[in-house]
Amino acid sequence: MFYIKQELPINEQIRFSKVQVISEEGQKLGEMATSAAIEIADEKGLDLVLVSPNADVPVCKIMNYGKYKFEQAKREKESRKNQKAIEIKEIRVTPNIGDHDFEFKCKNAKGFLEAGNKVKFTVRFRGRELNNVKAGEIVLNKFAEQLSEVSVVEKKPLLEGKTMFLILAKK
Repeated sequence: MFYIKQELPINEQIRFSKVQVISEEGQKLGEMATSAAIEIADEKGLDLVLVSPNADVPVCKIMNYGKYKFEQAKREKESRKNQKAIEIKEIRVTPNIGDHDFEFKCKNAKGFLEAGNKVKFTVRFRGRELNNVKAGEIVLNKFAEQLSEVSVVEKKPLLEGKTMFLILAKK
């Protein structure tokens, strides 16, 4: 069973004495008493829905509210289906990374970027490595330079505590 989450006041829930009425085809029927507008909607087997309560004279539309809510839910579901959540993939390295390891990490990062994810390179300093923070920055800049044809630097190398990181996003 599926329930309609009601957001707009319909039929007897409308608490105004006079309303501006729009037909189901979009034609203006003019200003009339709410009870008369509800009768017109009932004769057609439809609902009177308050669409603009803040106007000088509140505006109501004659429509099939169940069908309207169903189509609205369908559109919302369709728009959610087309969204893709961007993940941040993290690659950890040391300040004294080897050449082969560097190439391998670059290849992985390129794959992540082409898949539409962001890549966060993290350099962790241990012990005396903290005395030579520049080495970590050089490594991160080397990654940014190597991947420059497929990515753009979103956040420059930044030292926070014992870690330094760089974030790359797809071009």
